[in-house]
Amino acid sequence: MTMKPAERARQVVEILSDYYPQATCTLTHQSPWELLVGAILASQCTDERVNKITPALFDHFPDPPSMARAPQDEIEVLIRSCGLFRSKAKALRGTAAALIESHHGQVPSTAEELMRLPGVGRKIANLLMGDAFGAQAIVVDTHCARISRLLGFTDSDNPVRIERDLSKVVPLDSWTPWGHLMVAHGRQLCRARCRLCFDCPVRHLCRYGMAVDEADQTESGCV
Repeated sequence: MTMKPAERARQVVEILSDYYPQATCTLTHQSPWELLVGAILASQCTDERVNKITPALFDHFPDPPSMARAPQDEIEVLIRSCGLFRSKAKALRGTAAALIESHHGQVPSTAEELMRLPGVGRKIANLLMGDAFGAQAIVVDTHCARISRLLGFTDSDNPVRIERDLSKVVPLDSWTPWGHLMVAHGRQLCRARCRLCFDCPVRHLCRYGMAVDEADQTESGCV
């Protein structure tokens, strides 16, 4: 593979953007607050499940003040089906209280301030930066990490290192879209248990895809 990584990454973005034109944030939200809550709930839970939970949750507790005043057990009842509901309820109440105490009830717009909030790490901070505040930030979730390794843009398992590696090759104006494209691609073709390499539009740009021998393809189309 003689093409430089930055050029490969640029072409991957162009091709997958055409292939997945609707690739956007899959957490339903109308405000930075709603996205923050959804992101906290999404830890070890599918976005689809979170999107079923949040309407009732926001009906009861639509803003940081109401969430900060909410009894722990009432939040737990509403979010029980997403798993880890006790720790998530505690994080939601703590985050809401922190927003009131330190940010006048508003979600801060810098990664540093976001990561000081209970339950917020680098992945959630980057998600907010990109999808709530219009900045460019790479969200390294399981899809992004796995597919970026297959493509050959990183060899690390560490999210911070992966983000740093990707920032060197992915065009700056595509940092936020990159995460969404990786999610869409990971769900449709580049699946963890059943990679459909021979249907993949970026196989010719992928380190793994180029190495796959067609004879190894199973009858189901998985490799």
